[in-house]
Amino acid sequence: MTILLTGDSGFLGRIFLQEFIALGHTVETLGRHAKADIVCDLATQIPQIPKSYDLVVHAAGKAHSIPKTEKEKKEFIEVNTNGTIHLLEALKEAMSASSTTFIFMSTVAVYGVDRGVDIKEDQPLNGTSPYAVSKINAEHNIIDWAQKTGTHAIIFRLPLLIGSKPKGNLEAMIRAIHKGYYVGIGKGEARRSMVLAVDVAKFIPTVAGKDGVYNLTDGKHPYFCDIENAIALKLNKKIRRIHPTWIATFAKIGDYIPYSPIHTKRFEKMTSTLTFSDEKARKELGWVTNDVLENLG
Repeated sequence: MTILLTGDSGFLGRIFLQEFIALGHTVETLGRHAKADIVCDLATQIPQIPKSYDLVVHAAGKAHSIPKTEKEKKEFIEVNTNGTIHLLEALKEAMSASSTTFIFMSTVAVYGVDRGVDIKEDQPLNGTSPYAVSKINAEHNIIDWAQKTGTHAIIFRLPLLIGSKPKGNLEAMIRAIHKGYYVGIGKGEARRSMVLAVDVAKFIPTVAGKDGVYNLTDGKHPYFCDIENAIALKLNKKIRRIHPTWIATFAKIGDYIPYSPIHTKRFEKMTSTLTFSDEKARKELGWVTNDVLENLG
């Protein structure tokens, strides 16, 4: 198939590009960098797309940062919401609606929950962070656009992504374990959903011509201690553990310290189970996964 990919210079986009090419597809890229086939800053520009593609995979986006100013908050809307709108506007003129599938990389952050078990796609979208709101807005625009144009569109809501050189909280955890200053909280019995980026990449071409909103996870939702131990084993390190009451005390103090690395909300998030159901994707799309713990570290 012919694929137009945005965000190929990012963590997820790089994996997508590599896997799509390995699978034998023809891939063209759209991005701000000079090596992109279509050079464009989607946050501020509507690109010129000269032809139609079998798949348009929109992986470009802003994530893995906590905004501290109004300007930084607006950047999420500019990149994730406005960038999506600009791409959709360009595609109106370029693509053949009947033969193109638009695939958007969203996030489970749209649900706006810090705890829960097997959360499904019909859960209300209550996310309030700038990141979550920007993705919710993008999703709404995609669904409306697809209905008006008759284009196939799929939205994948992704949890923690696992792959080479990960970003965000997993990157920080790996770095801390590697340097020896990571401390596990209690028995680490909270569970988390995650997914292999490579699995998502290989799966995308198989859903051409489909529609809908789907969670994608590893299906196993490992315990926090299993995640920690898998990373430590690969790095030949040991995990020191501390009783939760000690961290809880520091977290309460952190509530009164601006930008504290630990506060009550973060402590509760680290010690609470949060998993998402991918049953819909498995039943309707044939989604399958590999063992995520073997790819940590």
